[in-house]
Amino acid sequence: MKYMSSQMAYFFSSARTKTNIRKLFKFLSILVIMFIVYGVLFHYIMEYEGRGDEFSWLTGFYWTLVTMTTLGFGDIVFSSDLGRAFSMVVLFSGVLYLLVMLPFTFIEFFYAPWLRAQNQARAPRELPESTRDHVIITNFDAVTAALIKKLKTYDIEYVVLEEDLQTALDMSDEGYNMVLGSVDDLETYRKLRVKNCSLVAATGTDMSNTNVAFTVREYSDHPRVVCTANSADSIDILKMAGANQVIQLGDMLGRSLARRTLGGNARVHVIGHLDKVVIGEATVQETPIIGKTIEESGLREKIGVNIVGIWERGNFILPKPDIELKNETVLVLAGTVEQLRRYDEVLSIYHVSDHPVIIIGSGRVGRGAAKALSERGINYRIVEKDPGRVPLDDDTFILGDAADINTLKKAGIDNAHSVLVTTNQDDINIYLTIYCRQLNPDMQIISRATYEKNINTLHRAGADFVMSYASMGANIFYNSIEKGEVLMIAEGLNVFDQKVGEKLAGKSLIDSNIRQITGCSVIAVIGEGEVDVNPAPSKNLKKGEELILIGKTEGEQKFNEYFSG
Repeated sequence: MKYMSSQMAYFFSSARTKTNIRKLFKFLSILVIMFIVYGVLFHYIMEYEGRGDEFSWLTGFYWTLVTMTTLGFGDIVFSSDLGRAFSMVVLFSGVLYLLVMLPFTFIEFFYAPWLRAQNQARAPRELPESTRDHVIITNFDAVTAALIKKLKTYDIEYVVLEEDLQTALDMSDEGYNMVLGSVDDLETYRKLRVKNCSLVAATGTDMSNTNVAFTVREYSDHPRVVCTANSADSIDILKMAGANQVIQLGDMLGRSLARRTLGGNARVHVIGHLDKVVIGEATVQETPIIGKTIEESGLREKIGVNIVGIWERGNFILPKPDIELKNETVLVLAGTVEQLRRYDEVLSIYHVSDHPVIIIGSGRVGRGAAKALSERGINYRIVEKDPGRVPLDDDTFILGDAADINTLKKAGIDNAHSVLVTTNQDDINIYLTIYCRQLNPDMQIISRATYEKNINTLHRAGADFVMSYASMGANIFYNSIEKGEVLMIAEGLNVFDQKVGEKLAGKSLIDSNIRQITGCSVIAVIGEGEVDVNPAPSKNLKKGEELILIGKTEGEQKFNEYFSG
């Protein structure tokens, strides 16, 4: 009903439509007059032939309609030449007006405008004045597609701005909320109620994003504008144009991939943090806790750090006391800065290796990973087949094709503890992941994915961790809304925060059944200025407290479904 009303509103609000409707009614009026005149003349001619008493007025109009539409049943005919001549006039005028002019007139003055009204209703040019706290997306790509999924999960309104009508209609048919307009038109942002939005997300080219930021700021200083930048030189320009935050996804993805590199020792490598809760990962390879269960390791009791998850060859497992720690196990740890430091003091002396990390590809992602590894003091080698990207006097670069075994051996594939596959082509990444896994079965392989559909394939190919532009960018944009925070551990696995609502208030953690229902684990509870890391199962939850949880994307959705509010 709402869709129909929006069509009607647009259809009758146009001055051109009103003019077309008047023309259509004029044409239909002419047809009605012709129909009445022919029906009357039918009786006069029948009187002329001496048969006027045989036919009623209704019969006259019936004959006129049958003749004008060329049906010609033949049940009523004239016997005189005048009657036959009159029949020919009615027939020819019917062919001209009903079969030729009426269809074209109806299509031109009614049907075509109605189709335009339908299209306009599917891709409107303006949002209702009551729209509040929505997200305006100025470019649709893999990042914003992932952002839209997350916004839907948290019931946050969004709208995608599109300049091309057909593209907007196609995307509307796919279920996206579209608005037709130009990204550099001031009036467009007024119609999008930009003053009331919570975020403007721009992921186009650097020049396009600059135009968006400048145009939005020209209209209002209120909305938060977050842009992506392909070039480091564009960051200052985008900020001068009015962007609150500029994201270099290539560099950030490279650094995130590098953070997943466990390095040549058993130290905790910090992935990120939410509030005062620090999330890190550490390998147990060659440490004294190999062969012990989580309970036997005593990490929580002796150090205070909590094992919130376990990686085994790319599979994330929620911790249970009886799970045995193996040589290839990677621990996901949560705790305070002091607790993680104590872990390093006890276990970082084990599994020391000076062998370099291999980075395949020296694009923006590869260079970002190299910077992050350099800052951590980790040795690395970059394999690049494009001579133009290889500095002449830099021994960290290996010129050659990563598909060539001699190139990989020169980079140190036989002894390397980690390899980062950073090319922007998923098929090449899958190929290289399989190849590297065969050459060194014990090596940690971290791969970049461009398309979400290839994530599982990369895991099957042997990648321990997979991360993508789309998910990382979506999380960064979502965190900019300031309605929550999400830290991506790996593709499909996040640390996120949620408020304790009515459904959880007054219950203990064990009675809430959060893990049983959602598959997520509570790793911290924040309330009244205190942070309870690794809370006891008996801890009672209070309304308004903040929960820090770790779980898969499906678990986030289930938490919102069962416990929000």
